[in-house]
Amino acid sequence: MYLDIDMYYSDAVPARTGMGRPTAASRHPYFRGEVLMIGNSSMRRRTLLAGAAGFLVAPLVAGTAHAAGPKVYLDPGHGGTDPGAVANGLTEKALTLNIALQTRNILLANWAVDVRMSRTSDVTRSLTYRTDDANAWGAALFVSIHINAGGGNGFESYRYPGTTGNTAALHSAVHSRVLSGMRSVSSVTDRGMKTANFHVLRETAMPAVLTENLFIDTVSNANLLKNAAFITATARGHANGIAAYLGL
Repeated sequence: MYLDIDMYYSDAVPARTGMGRPTAASRHPYFRGEVLMIGNSSMRRRTLLAGAAGFLVAPLVAGTAHAAGPKVYLDPGHGGTDPGAVANGLTEKALTLNIALQTRNILLANWAVDVRMSRTSDVTRSLTYRTDDANAWGAALFVSIHINAGGGNGFESYRYPGTTGNTAALHSAVHSRVLSGMRSVSSVTDRGMKTANFHVLRETAMPAVLTENLFIDTVSNANLLKNAAFITATARGHANGIAAYLGL
């Protein structure tokens, strides 16, 4: 992540105190109800027979609640006029978008989920846009994807300080599976599960985590980020972690 203090710690005083941001999933249910119109041959036959007998028959429709999948919000960091970190011929905004798009595609191909993204192309999105959009949509969870910078090595992830419960469960599920995915391609250092007062973790109304997927300015890490198989494995790790948290 390119650490712009004004950007990532905007409104630096936490909006919530005590144990931190509420994480009750019950306030943002995974499912929304939709009416599904269905029919069957016996139903149609009864309607036709009634019509033949001279009765005025209203359309006969059976309704049932159709549960949509859990709402997953993916946030590729940076974009547009904000490139994020740049080094070794790589740009953070392009890498995060690639990982997020592949994560979305893997989720949709394997599980019944709804996926929304803060961006699906190289456009500028403010931090407030990202959190407001996820909150308004009623997302069940929020995952922000970034690439680190600063000369370090390895993978780390974050949640908001003081959060427990669902947020901690999401954090653990995503962190372990992303790391496992990365290690299916190459040896990767685990820098640990951490906490930070990032806007996207503080201002979201659902369990939220942020991943830092290697260091763009460390040559050995950058070489992995140039490897298509590694990027796909990283995306699959994100998808597997999300699915595990949701119990899919």
